[in-house]
Amino acid sequence: MDNMILLMIIGMGIVTYIPRMIPLVALSQLKLPIFVQNVLKNVPYATLGALIVPGVFLISEDVFFGVVGAVAATLIAFTGANVIIVVMGSIGTLVLYSMFF
Repeated sequence: MDNMILLMIIGMGIVTYIPRMIPLVALSQLKLPIFVQNVLKNVPYATLGALIVPGVFLISEDVFFGVVGAVAATLIAFTGANVIIVVMGSIGTLVLYSMFF
C-alpha cells in the first residue's frame, strides 16, 4: 500500500476523532440544566423520525404502501414484540398489501 494512502487514512481518523473528543473532555465537568438534559435525551428519537418519515412516503409510487407498512410496524411494536417480529410482521403485511392492491 502506498504510504500516501496510509497517511490519508490516519489523517481522516484524527480529523474525525478530534471534534468528538474535545466536547467530551471540555464539557465532562459541566452540569447541564434539567431542561437541556431532557431535550438531549429526545434527540435520538427526533433523528430517527427524521430518517424514517421521508422513507415511509417515498418508498413506492403508491403512498399508501409505506403508510400501511408504518402502521403495521407501529401496531406490532406497541404489543411489545421483538424488533425482528416487528420487521417481519411489517414485511408480511406489505406482501399481503401488494398481492391484493
